[in-house]
Amino acid sequence: MGSEVPITTETDIVVVRKKVRKVAAEVGFGPTDVTRIVTSASELARNVVVYAGIGCMRYRVLREGTVVGIELTFEDQGPGIADVEQAMTPGFTSGKGLGMGLSGAKRLMGELEIRTKVGEGTTVAVRKWKGIV
Repeated sequence: MGSEVPITTETDIVVVRKKVRKVAAEVGFGPTDVTRIVTSASELARNVVVYAGIGCMRYRVLREGTVVGIELTFEDQGPGIADVEQAMTPGFTSGKGLGMGLSGAKRLMGELEIRTKVGEGTTVAVRKWKGIV
């Protein structure tokens, strides 16, 4: 199961939140984890709108044996991230946000991968496994 949600405006962040909430609940995450997953998705979708202007979120349910999880991938063709290590520092902000984005998404989800190239865009994938802190 998986699909894609375009992200071009602030309104699309709401669409992302609703879709992620629905899928996370269907996977069987409890209310606290659903909130964490939705918060992470909201932060990453906002990054797409603020920094790139246009992009998308893809989502899919993960299964490894009896363990299930969710993967959210946010992709854009924006300016890219010049210093990923700095961008991952808790509290770091480029001046456009609260500094919760990337480091907060990793903390909330557990797994985060970034592929970025300055001038070409960024892809951020986050995963959360059910029952794994």
